[in-house]
Amino acid sequence: DLDEAVLGVRYSAFGYAGQKCSACSRCIVVDPEGPDGAHTRTFLERLAGATRALVCGDPTHPGTDVPPVIDSEAAAGIRRFIDTARSEGVSELVGAKDFAPSPPRGEGRGEGSSMLADLVPPHVFTGVTPEHTIARQEIFGPVLAVLHARTFDEALAIANSHAYKLTGGVFTRKPSHIERAKREFRVGNLYINRGCTGALVGRQPFGGFGMSGVGSKAGGPDYLLQFVEPRACSENTMRRGFAPEL
Repeated sequence: DLDEAVLGVRYSAFGYAGQKCSACSRCIVVDPEGPDGAHTRTFLERLAGATRALVCGDPTHPGTDVPPVIDSEAAAGIRRFIDTARSEGVSELVGAKDFAPSPPRGEGRGEGSSMLADLVPPHVFTGVTPEHTIARQEIFGPVLAVLHARTFDEALAIANSHAYKLTGGVFTRKPSHIERAKREFRVGNLYINRGCTGALVGRQPFGGFGMSGVGSKAGGPDYLLQFVEPRACSENTMRRGFAPEL
């Protein structure tokens, strides 16, 4: 359902300026016709239009969709990833050119300066393969890499080959694909036909596999046990009652 997929990917990728650990940083489009297939073109056109409609700016304004990132160091790191993507030859579908210009990068967060210097507009790159830097690294910013697969099998293989396995999402109308994703998509939190951010404590215990996993999931039934120190006590009870009185 493209209506759901476009909005779900857009919000998951660019909500909170993409700074959530569960943000959508990679989107795999399945199209038997390849990267230039009609399904892919339709999805990308709609995703690009929806992304360009986002309002970037001051987070104190209620109409702002994409605020600045957390600090100047984060902004500089995200921009380096964007420059790397361009140098590796992937296509920039949406970028800074599609949004109102932000203040010069030299403006910091000191007295009298504006945090808008750390505003990084949403970027969508297409023609990305699993070998490209933005497909391998965790950026924690509003940068989305769009990859392509000809089959659902290939899409699962691409997704599962990644080192980071915190959250994943699948938009599909095929029940068989949903069941396969539940069995084979190796992520800690899997979302079906909805965005991949916003886990609710108690309902969706949060934690991942691979480089995204450290043990028990936050908010799960065994979470508090991680904060206790286990002890082992052993007693030989065979001689109980025969000890001399003190």
